[in-house]
Amino acid sequence: MPYTLLERCEWREEIRKSRFVTLAGPISSPAEAMEFIERHGDPAATHNCWAWKLGAQYRSSDDGEPGGTAGRPILAAIEAQDCDQVVVLVIRWYGGIQLGTGGLARAYGGGANKCLQQAPKRLLVERSEFVCSCSFSELALLKLRLAEADALVLDEQFTAHGVDLRLALSAERLPLLSQQLADLSRGRIHLRSSS
Repeated sequence: MPYTLLERCEWREEIRKSRFVTLAGPISSPAEAMEFIERHGDPAATHNCWAWKLGAQYRSSDDGEPGGTAGRPILAAIEAQDCDQVVVLVIRWYGGIQLGTGGLARAYGGGANKCLQQAPKRLLVERSEFVCSCSFSELALLKLRLAEADALVLDEQFTAHGVDLRLALSAERLPLLSQQLADLSRGRIHLRSSS
């Protein structure tokens, strides 16, 4: 199961007089990834190399380093750490000593790996959307059951008859939660797929 980061994290190291700063953060769109790179990149640095992964989408950049020595190793580190919805930026200030293509790949990939290893993560759970309705008096108990099932309330609409809810729930939790809600409401609350 893939993980994403809880917050932005950082890793710093010096390799043969070159200074490397690795920054990683969670993203929810390609635009957010590019905004992270723009905001945290250093125009005064020699190179701002990066990679991001968002489901089946991914991109990387060597930013002037020899082809395949920076962006691809960073992306490989993201995949090796089983991360998704993540952007990693590695900023390098050249120290005067050539690292060679193998040394560059190890420096960029290694920095990304170390940064992601120590980053606080959370498991990405695949959820489907469902809808249900309940009376006002059932809402507090319903929300308690939803929290126990790790369901997310995406939308809540108050009507004259009660509350209409749109939820996100993992498929494995659906049978138990459906039964609990039916028991709670004497069969009135039904989870229906929103699609």
